[in-house]
Amino acid sequence: MNPEDYDAWYRQPRGAWIAAREYRLLYRLLGLTPPASLLDVGCGTGQFSDRFRTAGFDVTGIDPDAAMLRVARTRHPGRYVQGDALQLPFADASFDACIAVTSLCFVADPARALAEMWRVTRRALVVGVLNRHSLLFRRKAGQGGYRGARWDSSAELRAWCAGLHPRPRCRLATAIFLPGGGPLARWLEAGLPSALPWGGFLALGLYRH
Repeated sequence: MNPEDYDAWYRQPRGAWIAAREYRLLYRLLGLTPPASLLDVGCGTGQFSDRFRTAGFDVTGIDPDAAMLRVARTRHPGRYVQGDALQLPFADASFDACIAVTSLCFVADPARALAEMWRVTRRALVVGVLNRHSLLFRRKAGQGGYRGARWDSSAELRAWCAGLHPRPRCRLATAIFLPGGGPLARWLEAGLPSALPWGGFLALGLYRH
């Protein structure tokens, strides 16, 4: 998707609602408070980097796409680095935490990217992916901004963790059960527990003991 169009999607009612729900789930799973340092892997145009920065976190965004980063620096000023999730240009334990918000859906080797994120993380790591077992998958797979994205399951996420050292403590949760974003969807979403496995946004929290 064109970077300007991608960023503008988050300012539309449906995009803004989805982003707010995803951010709320990420923040809760992260379990850390500002001013913890945070690396946003695959930050795109900086939407989530900016949300966490506004909340008081010390955020660094990284993305391989120079065009995305140009928009990020214009619309969401902060610290951004061009780089690859498969070879993060940071020393071990450089950050308190890492997040990746649907960016691993476009990475050929997500297990390797997860291992890189775990390497540079001191405390917690939260990854959000597109859930294959969801209504969102049935409605949107292969369309628009979802074109070319991989849709994963909780079992696949757990499999990515098999080679991590030290072995993390894990927690799964989901959001965006009714992806239309209308009044009924918003009302129902507020009452559905994130422990249900069918949300379109599937999040995995990993924690060092």
